[in-house]
Amino acid sequence: MGREYRLDELAEASGVRARTLRFYRERGLLQAPRREGRIAWYNDDHLARVRTVAALVERGHTLGGIAELIAAFESGRDVRGAAELLGLPGALAKPWSEETPVRLTPEELATRFGGGTEEVSAENLADALDIGYVAVEGEEFVHVSQRLLDVSGELVKKGVPLAVVLAAGREVRTHADALAELFTGIVRKHLLADVLDSPADLTPEQVARITDTIERLRPMAKQVLEAEVTMAMDRRVQAELEEWQREAEEG
Repeated sequence: MGREYRLDELAEASGVRARTLRFYRERGLLQAPRREGRIAWYNDDHLARVRTVAALVERGHTLGGIAELIAAFESGRDVRGAAELLGLPGALAKPWSEETPVRLTPEELATRFGGGTEEVSAENLADALDIGYVAVEGEEFVHVSQRLLDVSGELVKKGVPLAVVLAAGREVRTHADALAELFTGIVRKHLLADVLDSPADLTPEQVARITDTIERLRPMAKQVLEAEVTMAMDRRVQAELEEWQREAEEG
């Protein structure tokens, strides 16, 4: 059973006021304590539950949603359904992508690439659809990213053919997917292996741990990728300059 706590001791260990703990217990968020006469005894399982509830509250989950999640686990509902109650799928996907989709008419799309029809051709549109940059909704196009749209349009206006921009985008996507696979593999193997290797036995605390780990690592992944790309550009530009200078001297 490990250590046992009176209510005030549980409050001190968890950092949650005793009054709040009573409220959690009344709402079914905290398991019933072991009774010994008039004394209520709580253990480390109660402490873990309190910390989980407090963490979920801090991240914006309602007490009703947390109670439903706990009830799902205790009633044997499947882990996927319980994870959805917690908001785990959203935590995995939403914050990674900060892109703003853009809705465009065919005329507006053509204008983004210099106003001509030679760039917004059937072939280029098919490529953009295949890569996933553009989708069709009714009579409009939806570009997946304002930033990618702006950069693509600027490159075309400066003289880079749209077909070349799309081909480069496809190649970048391949490398980005590989980097994402590498990073998530490291996280899974070294930080979450004990949890993810047995998903059927996930507890609310473990689901919260998965969410919390990913939220903490998200900005780190962005920093690593940005640093590596900028340093790679420095190396590539320096190599190009040295090659240009060498050719100039030889010529």
